[in-house]
Amino acid sequence: MNSIINLIGDILGWLMYFSYHLLHNYFWSILFFTFLTKILLFPVSLMVQKNSIKMVKLQPEINFIKAKYFGNGEKISEEQYELYKREHYQPLADLIPLILQLVLLMGVINVINDPVKHIFRGGAGTLNTMFGGIDLSSIPIETRGITYLIPLIAAFSAWFMCFIQNRINVLQSEQNKFNQYGTMLLSIGLSLYLGFFVKTGVGIYWTFSNLLSIAQLYLLNIIMNPKKYIDYDALEKSRKELAESSAFHKSSQKKLFDKDPYRRKEKADYKRFFKDYEMQIVFYSEKNGFYKYFQNIIETLLKKSNVIINYITSDPKDQVFQMESDRFRPFYIGEHKLIVLMMKLEADLVVMTTPDLENFHLKRSLVRKDNEYIYVPHDVNSPNLTFHKDALDHFDTIFSSGFLCTKEIRKREELYHLPSKNIIEWGSGVIDNMIFAYENMDKRRKTVREILIAPSWQKDNILSSCIEEILDYLGGLGYKIILRPHPQFVRHEESRLEYLRQKYHMDSRDDMELQTDFSSNSTIYEADLVITDWSSIAFEYSFATLKPSLFINTPMKIMNEDYEELGITPIDIELRNKVGRSVELESLKDLPKIIHELLTSNEFSRESLHKIREKYIYNIGSSGEKGADYILERLKYYKKKHEEEDD
Repeated sequence: MNSIINLIGDILGWLMYFSYHLLHNYFWSILFFTFLTKILLFPVSLMVQKNSIKMVKLQPEINFIKAKYFGNGEKISEEQYELYKREHYQPLADLIPLILQLVLLMGVINVINDPVKHIFRGGAGTLNTMFGGIDLSSIPIETRGITYLIPLIAAFSAWFMCFIQNRINVLQSEQNKFNQYGTMLLSIGLSLYLGFFVKTGVGIYWTFSNLLSIAQLYLLNIIMNPKKYIDYDALEKSRKELAESSAFHKSSQKKLFDKDPYRRKEKADYKRFFKDYEMQIVFYSEKNGFYKYFQNIIETLLKKSNVIINYITSDPKDQVFQMESDRFRPFYIGEHKLIVLMMKLEADLVVMTTPDLENFHLKRSLVRKDNEYIYVPHDVNSPNLTFHKDALDHFDTIFSSGFLCTKEIRKREELYHLPSKNIIEWGSGVIDNMIFAYENMDKRRKTVREILIAPSWQKDNILSSCIEEILDYLGGLGYKIILRPHPQFVRHEESRLEYLRQKYHMDSRDDMELQTDFSSNSTIYEADLVITDWSSIAFEYSFATLKPSLFINTPMKIMNEDYEELGITPIDIELRNKVGRSVELESLKDLPKIIHELLTSNEFSRESLHKIREKYIYNIGSSGEKGADYILERLKYYKKKHEEEDD
C-alpha cells in the first residue's frame, strides 16, 4: 500500500514541482496545485454530472415502482435492475470522483509531508513554508495556537460546500434530509481530521478544493443544465404517489401491529419450536399455498414412517394450521424472526422451495455445519434461466424435475468448479396432483371448443402488450375465449381489466369471459387449449391434460443474463414447440390457423404429448414416494451418525 501511495505522490509531485517553480511561493503553489487537480478531474466530474442527471431523470419511474410494489423489496430490486439496464445507468459511477479525491488526498499528503523531495527533485534547496505567521509544514494538534484556525476553516469550507451541493447539485438536491446531513457530517468530520492531524498545508489544500468544488458545481450546471433533461412535474407527482403508498403501508402496518392477533402466536410458536421440536426434519414455506409443493412428500412420510414433520410458514393464515396433529407441527414465524431461527437451526434436514440460500436474508445454520439443505422446485422450469446465477449453489441436495435440470446443475458445477451436489431424480408433485385431479374429475359436455388465455405476471405479459390483437383475431371464430389473468394482475391492474371487459362486452356475450375467481382450477383442466407467454402453467396444463399449449413470444424474463454459457437450451424454450407452438408478436394474424393445427394435428395428440412428458419429467405419478424415500434414507443415516457420536 505504501508503494502505491509513494507512486501517486511521485506523479503529483511533478504538479507541485511545476507549481512552485512557476510561483516561487509554497502557499500559492498549494493553491495552484489544487486548481490543476480540479482541471485534470473536470472530465470525470462532467461524466458524473451526466450520470446524476440520468439518475434523477429516472427517479419518477423508480418512485412509481416503489409505490406499486411497496413492501416487496425483492420485486422493487428486480424492477430497478431492469430499469437501470434498459437506460444504461451505472449507479457506481457517482463513486468515481470520491475515489479519485481520496486517491489524490493520499498523494497530496505524501507530497506535503516531504515537499523538498518533490519541489527540488533530489537537488539542494531551501523551502520557506511560512505564510501569514503559520508554518504550513506544522501539524495543528502538536503546534496548537493560531494553527487551530486551519481545521476550523477547513470544516467551514466543507459545510459551505455541502450547503451549496444540497441546493444546486442535481443528485444531492433530490436526496432526503438524512442523506444530505449524513454527507455533510462526514465531510465536516473528515475536514476536521485533516485540519488537526496532518500538516497544515493539507488543510489548505482541502479548504481550497472545497471552494473550487462550489465554483465547479455552478459551471457544470451551466454546461449541462438539469432542467433541460428532467421532468420535475413528473418527479413531484411520483413523490406524492410514493408518499401516499408509504403512509398507507405504515398506517396498515400500525393497525396490524396494534391489533395484531398473530404477534403473540409468532412469539409462542418461536418459543415452542426451540423447546419441543425434535431435531430431525424441517420444511419451510414462504406463504399460504406453498404446501402443494411439499404435499406428496409429506403425505408419504406420514404414511410410511413415524417421523415428525416440523413445518415453518411465514404466513399466519396458512391453511396448514388446520392440519395440525401430533406428527405434523406447523409454526408461524414471520420474516424477521425467521432470519434468526434459520441461523440457529439444528435439524438434520431442512427442506425448502426458496432459492438463493445464503445470497439474501436466509442463511445456513451457524450452530450446526453438517445439516443438509434440500431444494424442492416449484415447477419444471430451468433454474439456470429463471433464477439468479448462483441461486442453488449453497444447497446440498436438489430434487430435480427432469434430465435438463440435472444437466444444467452438473454443467454449472463443472464450469465453476463447484462441489458436487446430491441430485435426486424426483419429478413434480404439482404435475402429479394435476394429473390425478384431471383424471378423476367429472368431465362436462361442451358444445364448443374452449381456449384459455392465462398470461404470466412478468413485464410485457400478454395482457400488457397484445391482448387486444389476440381477442380481435379469435373473436367470432366459434371458440369460447376465457381470459384468466394472473392474481397479481387482478390486484394491480384493475382498470386495465375493466377496460377490456367493457370494450369486448364480456358480461353480455357467451363466447368470451373474464374470469377473476381463482377458487377452482376446473377451467384450466377443461380448456381445449391454453394460450400464455412465459408462464409455467402451460407445461403443467399440457402434461396434466395431454392437450397442447400456444405460446406468445413476448420479451422473455431472464434472471441469469449468462444462461447461454452452459450451452444447454432451457426447458422453457425447448418445450415451446414440442407441447405446442410459439408465435412471434408480429405474426398474431396467424393465430386462427395455428390454433386449428394444434387442435387437429396428430403431432399434438395425447399419445405424442404423453411421450414428451415421459421424456422430460422424472417419475410421473410417483414423485412423492421418490422424495420421501430419499428423506427417510438420510434420516436413518443421521440417526446412525448421532448414535456413533454419542458412543
